[in-house]
Amino acid sequence: MTTTSDASYTLESVDWADPRAVAMREAMDAEMGARYASAGPLSPAAQAALTVDPATVRHVVLAVDHDGTPIGHAALRDLGGEWEVKRVVVGAGQRGRGVGRAIMTEVERVARAAGADRVILQTGDRQPEAEALYVALGWTRIPTYPPYDAAMPLPSRCYAKRLA
Repeated sequence: MTTTSDASYTLESVDWADPRAVAMREAMDAEMGARYASAGPLSPAAQAALTVDPATVRHVVLAVDHDGTPIGHAALRDLGGEWEVKRVVVGAGQRGRGVGRAIMTEVERVARAAGADRVILQTGDRQPEAEALYVALGWTRIPTYPPYDAAMPLPSRCYAKRLA
């Protein structure tokens, strides 16, 4: 496990099944469910596209507050040879502290160190704060890529970042 810290929280490398990471993803699911509720239930194809097979996960970053509370999460997975960032979330009461920026910087560092020349991600059209963060960090909009292009093309917003 690697750790990185600042004065108020620590970034840890954890397993996908770490209970704190699972709790962060469950909180994200609840928030996204509320944001996208008016769009109706997800189709089976969309559910499949959004599901992360743990066997494809290359790295998980967890931000942990000074008292041990998990406050942020992101993962890197292998998506057909691409390095895809998945499940980026910062707890609702923790936003504005730079946690999202720190997590994204760390997943980029990990991917770069492992030899990736770029990273990609998919987000939705009801997550403007996420999109603003990605753009501020130098990510650029790209066409919707598989499997999102067929399963959920309209709400998907995809981004990529070249790693130096």
